[in-house]
Amino acid sequence: MRAGAFLSYLTAADRHHLLGQGIRRTFGPGELMLREDDPSDHVFLLVSGHVRVSRTLADGREVLFALRGPGDIIGELAAVNGWSRMASVRSVEPTSVIQLTGGQFLATVRARPDVALALVRTASVRLRQAQDARVGSAVLDVSHRVAVYLVRLTEEHGRPTEEGILLDTPLTQQDIANQVGASRRAVARTMALLRGRGVVTTGRKRIVVAQPQVLRSFAGL
Repeated sequence: MRAGAFLSYLTAADRHHLLGQGIRRTFGPGELMLREDDPSDHVFLLVSGHVRVSRTLADGREVLFALRGPGDIIGELAAVNGWSRMASVRSVEPTSVIQLTGGQFLATVRARPDVALALVRTASVRLRQAQDARVGSAVLDVSHRVAVYLVRLTEEHGRPTEEGILLDTPLTQQDIANQVGASRRAVARTMALLRGRGVVTTGRKRIVVAQPQVLRSFAGL
């Protein structure tokens, strides 16, 4: 479980209590777990696997909002605010979750203040990431925005291998472009630059950061 995930903010007792309230569900790769605009209010706590959070635009294009992984919470806004789903969630790989009803989740939040605090901390982290992305799109050129985004992905979803840090997620160049506010062509040029310098290697929806420190330096971090 990565630092900064919702469950990482809970004590062992609160985590055990919350996970014990729900039922375990599993999803295969590419399964639709939540659909945007759906009125359901249940909450998912990710135990294993990664998921894509996205919306579909009027012209049919999918815009990736975020990747979520073990320890993250999904669907909490519907439970807390009574909103319909703001985005769709689809599994990237075999994924296991604990599903709680909206009522179960709210009852735990009311009864256990530290769970409520963890929810606030999680929302704060996501808000800051959104603000950083907005500022970055205004003041950094595309190459640096892509590098910053790749650094964040390595920290949140990277897996060490002999080749480097593997981002074994089905991210397309268009996904990255949507995240950093750039054209797909500009992202392709940046990825070609990073490949040429040996900083990354790429395959079909697969990125390996071979030189993490060089990438961080390139990003100005």
